Amino acid sequence: MPAPEPQAANRRLDSWKEIAAFFGRDERTVKRWEKERALPIHRVPGGIRGGVFAYPAELSQWLKDPDPAASASSEQLWVAEENDSSADVIRKAELTISKPVQSGAAPPSRSKFQVARILGLLLAILLGFLILKHQVPRQPTSASATNIAPAAHRPNPEAEDLYLKGRYFWNKRTPEDLNQALDFFTQSIVRDPSYAQAYVGLADCYSLLREYSVMPPSEAYPRALAAAKKAVELDDASAEAHNSLAFVTFYWTWDAATAEREFKRALALNPDYVAAHHWYATFLMTIRRYPEAVAEIETARKLEPSATPIVADKGLILYWAGQPEQGIALLKQIEAREPAFLSPHLYLAEIYLNGKDYPNYLSESKKVAVLRHDSMAQAIVNAAEKGFAARGRQGMWQSMLPVQKKFYRQGSLSPYSLAQTYAQLGENQEALNYVREAYDKRDAAIIFMTNDRSFDGLRENPSFRDLLARSSQPRLN
Repeated sequence: MPAPEPQAANRRLDSWKEIAAFFGRDERTVKRWEKERALPIHRVPGGIRGGVFAYPAELSQWLKDPDPAASASSEQLWVAEENDSSADVIRKAELTISKPVQSGAAPPSRSKFQVARILGLLLAILLGFLILKHQVPRQPTSASATNIAPAAHRPNPEAEDLYLKGRYFWNKRTPEDLNQALDFFTQSIVRDPSYAQAYVGLADCYSLLREYSVMPPSEAYPRALAAAKKAVELDDASAEAHNSLAFVTFYWTWDAATAEREFKRALALNPDYVAAHHWYATFLMTIRRYPEAVAEIETARKLEPSATPIVADKGLILYWAGQPEQGIALLKQIEAREPAFLSPHLYLAEIYLNGKDYPNYLSESKKVAVLRHDSMAQAIVNAAEKGFAARGRQGMWQSMLPVQKKFYRQGSLSPYSLAQTYAQLGENQEALNYVREAYDKRDAAIIFMTNDRSFDGLRENPSFRDLLARSSQPRLN
């Protein structure tokens, strides 16, 4: 077997392709090694299908002491296909975990590393089982469910350190940093499966990945919900856990009443918890309770004046609350000071579209696409720019439409985006058809439809009004 090229010991290999390149073999070979020879491959709990990573130091150690007799059954949970039902995956996990472990003396050649790796794998299996189990719907925990507080869990110091590293990268809010944070939170859970804060971090990562990267909400939100529920179960007295659960409950299940109860529970547990005031403010903005939203975001800003995401969200809230000049000015200040921060570009694009300022709308939309690393959005914006240069507003939407339909047919673009374009072109029946499809497919964008001025021409349409009413009703998990 050829020796791999030297690599940094702490570098992470983030795909089968990189792992295969490490050995100088093809992907099929290293996948077979994982199944038959216990190649030390890791999978992120709740990660996308096929998502794997490995560490060069572990791979190098495996070369010295491979274990061809390792049981493949212990890895069944992690190779389960995403199209399996939750019940099927849970059943497989239960069968795997319930198998007795064969005892016997370890062969003399087995290193301490091999033993540690096997223990880590067993912890990872247990973690996956716990997260998948909690994807089964259940009623959110009531604030008065119990009067007996469990003893506070003291986290493993290593797990706590990994959690803090995760929060550092999470606060940066770029696609790369959020994925790095996801890795740290996952490692924290593997070190200490009873550490509620690590599950909170995992939930918050997925909640932001659907906004700051190209991860679809249909992938991000269910994972965020499972992790947040697990955090609340582990520590019902955690303001952070209830805040995370409130956020994903609203944006994924559209259950405003339950979400507000969870936000208030978080604030009752910790009245000075900044993130609870922040996310409660954006919730209030979305359901159009603007004066309360302004008050909450100002409380968050006073508690943490230097937090750029809070100031950016204050700008958008002020815009919708009838103070557009102040809101836009605030967003432009942040944009000038931190041009690589996504939120001001995203919000200004929305504001410019509402104001029919198409050149600035296109300019900001292109910046959003670049910061998200979204090649599909870049292609759509490029087509829009050409159409606008040739035929103005109508040409812009007409040029966007065929590019959007191509991505829609590929399954990459939400029907909601097509509904917006058709509505802007005045083709109301087509717009309604795609809005209905977006609703039926549980598109997360539906929750913003009330404030979306693309649909102003449909406000009096009975079918559209019915969809608006239904979009404010809770959906089953």
